Amino acid sequence: MSAKTISIIILTALLTIFLMVNTEPVDFNFLVTTVPVSKLLVIGVCIIIGFIIGFVVGRPRKTVSSYDDEIERNQPVSNKKELSDEDRDYIS
Repeated sequence: MSAKTISIIILTALLTIFLMVNTEPVDFNFLVTTVPVSKLLVIGVCIIIGFIIGFVVGRPRKTVSSYDDEIERNQPVSNKKELSDEDRDYIS
């Protein structure tokens, strides 16, 4: 197993232990009402929301050069400029 897999397993085990220890009810104020909720549920929901936000924010984005490549690929072949013989001789 790789170090990444082992670290994910260890972190998951520690998180599970942490959640199982914190099961007592706490008062959760939501708008105008107070509801007794398990700490396990509150912490778990916060972790899941944090993971989703981190995943969305951490996604790779398209760069300007990838948009240019996409535009170039979508152009018809006739619009692409080809090198003249003179230009090819100059380059080589």
